Amino acid sequence: MHLRSVTYLTYIGDELISVPDFPAWVCDVCGRCDYDEGALNQLSLILSPNAGRAPVRRRSLQRKSVSHEKNQQVGKAE
Repeated sequence: MHLRSVTYLTYIGDELISVPDFPAWVCDVCGRCDYDEGALNQLSLILSPNAGRAPVRRRSLQRKSVSHEKNQQVGKAE
């Protein structure tokens, strides 16, 4: 296996995406092509729908604690 530059093709939805000069490991004997994992990770980050957007920070909702008095009153009513 030798590192070569190939054209990477993939579909995103119905659209064909072509990436020229993409790094891949290619076998000299059989021609098998394994795309470089690091390059695939970088490409997936670039093509993700949230690329270029600031991360959204969500506040966790705190549960209101039920007072002890209410629990005792409910227990008495039963």
